[in-house]
Amino acid sequence: MKLKITSIGNSAGVILPKELLARLRLDKGDELYALETPDGIRLTTYDPELAEEMEAAEKIMRNRRELLRKLAQ
Repeated sequence: MKLKITSIGNSAGVILPKELLARLRLDKGDELYALETPDGIRLTTYDPELAEEMEAAEKIMRNRRELLRKLAQ
């Protein structure tokens, strides 16, 4: 899909067609991440930092399950 860079105020931006927004399940105001890859830049809704933090939290919850149950009481 070819996109055109356009002026938006003092900045430049790319307008995403509504079909692409629908495929990405995005709406106005949602966040999009630009990840640098060996092949170029990848736009994604995936936040690698959040995924890393969630993985660490899940590991703690698995390892400390009994302690968390007691704290929840």
